Amino acid sequence: MSPASNTSPIRLSELPQGARGTVLGLNPAGVPDPQLLRRLSELGFLPGEPVQLMRRGPGGREPLAVQVGETFFALRQIEAQCVEVSVEVAADARAQRRPA
Repeated sequence: MSPASNTSPIRLSELPQGARGTVLGLNPAGVPDPQLLRRLSELGFLPGEPVQLMRRGPGGREPLAVQVGETFFALRQIEAQCVEVSVEVAADARAQRRPA
């Protein structure tokens, strides 16, 4: 990805609460269960789908309340780590990163 790009790929588990993104794809992230990836794709975590992290559980942990498309799900941390998302970097955040 070029430095001029205005998107930043991260894992769904790293998204701040309330942040929106777009699913890039699924990555096993060291998860030994291939059924997990199949389940996530069946739930709708497919490339190009809009996603939003609605809430985190008590203490900022599990479960993660996530909206993908028009549907809401509760995910475990290990599931959210398998979903790669692209997050739009706001123009004011890009301006803050530029040297004065």
